[in-house]
Amino acid sequence: MSFSHAVVWLDHSEAHVLHFNDEAAESEKVRARSKHQHQHHKKGSVGAGHAAEDQHYYHEVALAVADAQEILVVGPAGAKLALIKHMQKHDPAIADKVVGVESVDHPSDGQLLAYARHYFVKVDRMRGDPQAARR
Repeated sequence: MSFSHAVVWLDHSEAHVLHFNDEAAESEKVRARSKHQHQHHKKGSVGAGHAAEDQHYYHEVALAVADAQEILVVGPAGAKLALIKHMQKHDPAIADKVVGVESVDHPSDGQLLAYARHYFVKVDRMRGDPQAARR
């Protein structure tokens, strides 16, 4: 089935990717190789105290949404911005398809799909899509 929209909800350890249209949706999960751990800087220690971002994870997430025409990226924290930075640097053709980045806590896949469908109706209306007026 052909899907034109995708939404990805992610944090530093897992991404929920939904491809959808008006009638149907497909989902998949992408997991980071390593668990993201918050590290605290200790006085006298060397380094900033931050774990390096998992670039392989962000690349896998970018590949998971590569076929979509329009992409919405959502999540509760900085991982969504790290994904955007990764795509701009390593996958610019995919980054160009991102139409929005929003803060969203921890929705179920059903809540995420409803949020994304509502979001894309607004985007399509702003672009003058005549199909959006009928939704």
